[in-house]
Parts: sequence; structure tokens; C-alpha cells
Amino acid sequence: MDAAATELADRVRALLMAEPGLEEKRMFGTRAFLLNGRILVGTRKEGVLLVRVTDERGTALLTEPGVEVAVMGGKTMGASWLDVAPTAIADDEELMSWIDTARESAASQP
Repeated sequence: MDAAATELADRVRALLMAEPGLEEKRMFGTRAFLLNGRILVGTRKEGVLLVRVTDERGTALLTEPGVEVAVMGGKTMGASWLDVAPTAIADDEELMSWIDTARESAASQP
């Protein structure tokens, strides 16, 4: 991980540290944060936030500035895997909004 990804991981960790069931793992070239075994978000190179959502929610979120479909290992993922640019998560309120969006999507999955 580069310095921006490490800094973002520290921010995510600080926001989620009291969350029961939280786990942190190195996966897919990211530092992934899982809740009850489900990936919520991950931190990527250059401070990009990887966010996992439902396909429907992801399609709607792709209209937001700084959001695009994630590419992992040369493969373009579907709308349920989004990369959020550092400019869209500049403060902790914005970052927490994306984390909450991922949490809501995870809660809606069986």
C-alpha cells in the first residue's frame, strides 16, 4: 500500500473501530474492511476507496462525481464494486457516508 492508501485505512479504522464483527484483511490488492464476513470497503492505491454495494445502488451511485466501476486484476467489475476518488471522501463525514452506504447494502443481502 502507498502512503495515501495507508492514511485512508487509518481513517476507516478510526471510524469503524467500535463496530462489532469488524475484520480487516489484505485482499485483492486492498486493505479490506469486512463486517460479519462481508466486504464493506477497501483502501486502494492513491487513497481510492473501494465500496461494495448492490448492483441497483451501484448503478445509481455511478452518477456521483468521482465514482466509477472498480477494476481489479485487469478485470472491470460490475456496478456492485465502486472506486471512489479521494476528492469524494476528503472529510470524515463524506467517508462515513460511503461506509454507511456499503453497510446498508450489506444488510440488505441474504
